[in-house]
Amino acid sequence: MRNLLLLILPVTFLFMFLAACDGDYRQKAIGENHEIIVVMDSTLHESETADAIRNTFGKTIETLPGQAENLYTLRFMDFRTNDELDQIRKYKNIIFAGPIDDETNTSSFIRAILSESVENRVRQGESFAFPLLNQWYRDQWALILTSTDDNELARKIENSEERLIDSALDVEFGRWEESVYRRHEQTALADSLWENFGWRVRIQHDYVQTVDTLNVVSFRRSLPDNDRWMWGWWKDGVEDPDIITGDWINATRDSLMERYVQGTREGSYVTTEYRRPVETREIDRDDRLRAWETLGTWRMTRDFMGGPFVNLTYYDPETERVFMVEFGQFAPSVAKRRFVQQFRAMARTFEADSTFTAEDYPEDYEFVRVE
Repeated sequence: MRNLLLLILPVTFLFMFLAACDGDYRQKAIGENHEIIVVMDSTLHESETADAIRNTFGKTIETLPGQAENLYTLRFMDFRTNDELDQIRKYKNIIFAGPIDDETNTSSFIRAILSESVENRVRQGESFAFPLLNQWYRDQWALILTSTDDNELARKIENSEERLIDSALDVEFGRWEESVYRRHEQTALADSLWENFGWRVRIQHDYVQTVDTLNVVSFRRSLPDNDRWMWGWWKDGVEDPDIITGDWINATRDSLMERYVQGTREGSYVTTEYRRPVETREIDRDDRLRAWETLGTWRMTRDFMGGPFVNLTYYDPETERVFMVEFGQFAPSVAKRRFVQQFRAMARTFEADSTFTAEDYPEDYEFVRVE
C-alpha cells in the first residue's frame, strides 16, 4: 500500500504548482463548513486519539442557547483503495490521524505526505500537527495529526486544543466572509463610519441603520423568523488597556444595550444572560490592534426572548481608542451555529484608522458617557 500511495505525490505536487500560478482552476472542495472528515484506521475509531479529536473539534458549544450544537460535526472514515482516498480528498475539511510508524493505510499515507526530516521530528516529539491549505482542491483545509503512538498523539492534541481549533476556524471565517459579502455590500455606510469616526466594519447588503447618535451606531436585518442586529460603540482617551477584562466588557455592553437595544414592551431591553456561559478571550490579529472576543447568550428583560451574541472589543494603542462591535440574533426555530460563525467572521472585518484624531470628528460630535 505504501508504494501505491507514493504514486500520489507527483500529482499532489502538480496541484501545488497549479495553485501557485496566476489562477487556480481546480474544482472547489465539497462538503459543509461545519463538517470535518476524520480519516483514521477503523481499528482506531474508538482510540484515545479519536476521543481527543472528538473532545477538541466535536465539543459542544456552551455559549449557544437552545438545543446543543457541536463546534464541528465529525464523520470518521477509513479507506482501502486509492479510489476511496480520492473521494475523501475532495472534502472541504479533512483530518488524517494516526501513529507515524503504524502499517495502516492512513499512517502510510501520512508518511507519504511528510518529508523524511519531518518524520524524524515527529519521532523525536518535536512536531505532530501539520495544516495543509488547498492541497488537493480549492477552498480546502486539511490537517495531519501524527505522533509516536496513540496515547502520545492524544495527549498532544489535548494540550494544543486552542491552536488546533483556531487553524480550522480561521479558514472557516474566511469562507463565511466571502459568502456573506458575495452579493452587494453597503460600502457607503462603511466608508461613512471610516470618514466620520475613524473605524469601519463590512456591512451586509440588507442591514438597515436604526441608530446614529453620538458614538453609537446600530443596524438591523429583520426577517419574520430570523431577526439580526449589529451595533458599534467607541471611546477615546483610553490610556490603559488593562481595564479591558471580561467583566468590564460585559458591564459596558449591558449599559449600552439598556439604552439602545430595547424591546417592544415598555421598559424592556436586551441584557446578558449570566445563567448561561459567557466566555471572553483575547484573540490574535495580524495588525497593531488588540482584540477580545466575547460569546454568550442575551435575554430580553420583561419578556421571554433570548438568543446568541458575538462581541468583538478592540483596542488601538496608537490612538488610545477602544471599540466594540456586537452582533445578536433572535431566531428560536433555527440552529444557531451557522449564524454565530457568520457574526464572528463579520466582526473580524473591523478596521481602525491609526491617523484619526479628535479634530477629525464631525462638528456636532459628542460622547455617549458609559462608566
